[in-house]
Amino acid sequence: MSPFIGEFIGTMLLIIMGDGVVANVVLNKTKGNNGGWIVIVFGWAMAVFLGVYVSTSLGGSGHLNPAVTIAMVAFNNFDATLLPTYILAQFAGAITGAIIIWLAYKQHFDSTDDKDGKLAVFCNAPAIRGYGYNLITEIIGTFVLVFGAMAMSKPASTLGTLDALPVGLLILGIGLSLGGPTGYAINPARDLGPRIAHFILPIKNKRDSDWGYSWIPVVGPIIGALIAAYLFKLI
Repeated sequence: MSPFIGEFIGTMLLIIMGDGVVANVVLNKTKGNNGGWIVIVFGWAMAVFLGVYVSTSLGGSGHLNPAVTIAMVAFNNFDATLLPTYILAQFAGAITGAIIIWLAYKQHFDSTDDKDGKLAVFCNAPAIRGYGYNLITEIIGTFVLVFGAMAMSKPASTLGTLDALPVGLLILGIGLSLGGPTGYAINPARDLGPRIAHFILPIKNKRDSDWGYSWIPVVGPIIGALIAAYLFKLI
């Protein structure tokens, strides 16, 4: 399989599982309604495990994250010619996965009046809005992700199938420890791709897509990933 297919399908599954668990918890009349933060964090951990495993099995590197790919190109000798392919695949997979979740939960979106909750299925919003601190939180979370994943993976530019489970557990830990302030996007495609889907989909009684915040889950993860990859290489 090609790197594009691997990254596309891996990221699509990541969002189906990740946005899916949020939909199950926050939307009305679901079996998992009000399941809470722990359910969401565990769901995202399993989403990352599945996405990484499938991506690497189908020819990708298991990045599923433009910030990771950019950092690997900058400081870890990852093939720079693959950068456009990977980023396109990651965003295409994220948007596709978000659309699939909307279809799966269409009746529950229609039954939910909470506009913020419906947006939360797709993308992040801070618990306390303060762009400086929100940015710092995303930098720290992504630093932990990339530094930890590089230490777990051999070679450090890929996340092979045997490393998918520890990386999923790493995501679980980040969500439990650092997810409170911003919802731990730690991935530009994971946030911006579904945010675009929210904007274009005919969701009943939806709010705006909060574009004023949308740069935080893009810029923060890229900065955090670059710092982590540089320090890992330096050490």
